[in-house]
Amino acid sequence: MKTGEVIKAYRERMNLSQEAVASFLGIKRESLSYYENNPDGRAEAPLEVLEKLADLFGVDLADFFEEDSNQIKANLAFAFRATDLQEKDLNEIASFRRVVKNYLKIIDLEKSYDS
Repeated sequence: MKTGEVIKAYRERMNLSQEAVASFLGIKRESLSYYENNPDGRAEAPLEVLEKLADLFGVDLADFFEEDSNQIKANLAFAFRATDLQEKDLNEIASFRRVVKNYLKIIDLEKSYDS
């Protein structure tokens, strides 16, 4: 899967519209659509957009570039899924997930330090 296809899969997994995610990102819906549906892969989303999406979806930045289709399916299967989210909820969700990701990284660092 290309990066745009992965973005689209996570967005759909969260039951979010392009409009809601684009608003969260501060970009036009057409830009998000272009990133998601760009067939030749030439128009990749900028890093700052990918970082915000990673926080929103609760994934690592590297997950957008995963090439193993089985791993992508596994990541999607464990992705957060919610219904009835409002646009105002997206910032809080992204902030919370960023805290969780940072906490997990600290735990991993402590484990490697103790080893």
